[in-house]
Amino acid sequence: MNSLAFDTPALSLREAFAMLAERLDGRLVLPGDADWDAARSAWNLAVDQRPAAVVIAASAADVARTVRAARELGLGVAPQGTGHNAAPLAEGDGLADAILLKTHELRAVEVRPNQRIARVEAGALWGDVVAATAPHGLAALAGSSHDVGVVGYTLGGGVSFLGRAHGLAANHVVAVELVTADGEFRRVDAEHDAELFWAVRGGGGDFGVVTAIEFRLFEIAQVVAGTLFFPIERTREVLETWAEWTRSVPDTVTSVGRVLRFPPIPDLPPFLSGRSFVVVEAVSLESPERTDELLAPLRALHPEIDTVHPQAPADLLQLHMDPPGPTPGHGDGMMLADLPAEAVRAFVDGVGPDADTALLSAEIRHLGGAFEPAAAIEIAAEAGLPAPGAIAGFEGRYAVYAVGIAAPQTIEAVIASLGRLFARIEPWRAPVAYLNFTERPETGERFFGDDGRLARLRALKSAIDPAGVIRSNHPVRR
Repeated sequence: MNSLAFDTPALSLREAFAMLAERLDGRLVLPGDADWDAARSAWNLAVDQRPAAVVIAASAADVARTVRAARELGLGVAPQGTGHNAAPLAEGDGLADAILLKTHELRAVEVRPNQRIARVEAGALWGDVVAATAPHGLAALAGSSHDVGVVGYTLGGGVSFLGRAHGLAANHVVAVELVTADGEFRRVDAEHDAELFWAVRGGGGDFGVVTAIEFRLFEIAQVVAGTLFFPIERTREVLETWAEWTRSVPDTVTSVGRVLRFPPIPDLPPFLSGRSFVVVEAVSLESPERTDELLAPLRALHPEIDTVHPQAPADLLQLHMDPPGPTPGHGDGMMLADLPAEAVRAFVDGVGPDADTALLSAEIRHLGGAFEPAAAIEIAAEAGLPAPGAIAGFEGRYAVYAVGIAAPQTIEAVIASLGRLFARIEPWRAPVAYLNFTERPETGERFFGDDGRLARLRALKSAIDPAGVIRSNHPVRR
């Protein structure tokens, strides 16, 4: 059935919602319902989402039913798996006349080990995927935390700890199943609806509601990974050494330079609770012996704690020490064209030991390698994969992300701290930004530049969703 046949002039919106609720395998939640606040919440608890209604889908059919109903009622649909990057949509005007479509209960993962392919439903988390792939000796280009949603991460590009060797997660997608604004199911790949397939791989969630995604896996039995901890007083020395080190390490090594201020809470181990550090997180696909050689310049600085050791790829979900569950936070990111010594000093001035800052974490991720567009195109050709999508890679060689706790008594200080940090590193800003690290409303030019990709994305959006039924956190029309 392609329509719910709402006689909207004769029905109130609440009556129309009641009709939709009767057809759902899942459930519909409205303002005033006892579970309204829980239903509308995002992973980022600081984000205040106020949609017209919430649908918690229990099937792919629920997704189609919701999109059809929204279209007939003149509403939008905002799909959401976890809500890690929910702020840009909530801060704009895209939710007030939209149904927030939660897909977090759709978490099935199917692994085809002989093909090295995983198919995951819309609400699957990286923890779900790793648990399913690890027994087969396979690894995915996963996010930094177990509870990051696979679909949103991948639609925006997907920066993994294995990325300098293999590129963006989006480049290894082989098929996407989604419901477009007309309420129809589509399965798109390189041979079927190729333009839409190109757009959803890095172009964000503006083109339909994804119900499942298939992507390539890698035979990786072991990595050598861990963190080098130094007292925060040594931030400039450590980050200058790390930045210089990143200029010569092979693409088999992905790393992060980071300043961490741990709050004094009992959930943390005593050696971390209430302390502040500058750290280097590193993941190597080399042998333990070769990794030791590569890490020698950093270890020569004599870290206070050194956790680098051989481990399974599944253990990388713990490396970044992200919060274990939903948290109120306020953060944002910036792509850097390069990281000379002057940029490092500017970063340290913003977040180092003498900085006036309320940020708990400020990191610089080393990109380059297979994250570069030319390298991504070459890797795809060699592997027999489809050519990369809307985001093949990044011209910027480093990505900054910083965040603080967004409690009422801290939010103004966190906002001011972010502003001071980004003002200091602004001279090295790259021409484009990384969609998944941007937690504010931005124009499409900031993500896709002016090389024709944005015009192509906008043309596709106009063709398949002229009324703007599908609402994403980073709409291409903005």
